[in-house]
Amino acid sequence: MIIKEVLAQLAESQTGPIIKVLERGDQFKVIVLAFKKEMVLRAHQTPLKTKLVVIEGKVSYKEAGRLVVLDQFDDLEIPKKVLHSVEAIADSICLLIQSQEADKS
Repeated sequence: MIIKEVLAQLAESQTGPIIKVLERGDQFKVIVLAFKKEMVLRAHQTPLKTKLVVIEGKVSYKEAGRLVVLDQFDDLEIPKKVLHSVEAIADSICLLIQSQEADKS
């Protein structure tokens, strides 16, 4: 019931997105992000291989020189160690899937 908990917390939030771990294992983590329209996940970096998946709504992903609009069911790989932010264009629910997997390059 994690997603329902996140949505209940979001209903009371006025400041920023609600973020909660949905599942965690030795090599991975799945995180739920819930946004109200115009909420922003401020610029940050990730050290892990990460994929952003929009379950509901619409968000914009921003990094230096790049803006990607993601609709429901769209996904995007987020580069490691790249400063980025996410803003909700509409009320949105997203999943972040992170893994410890080593680069293949």
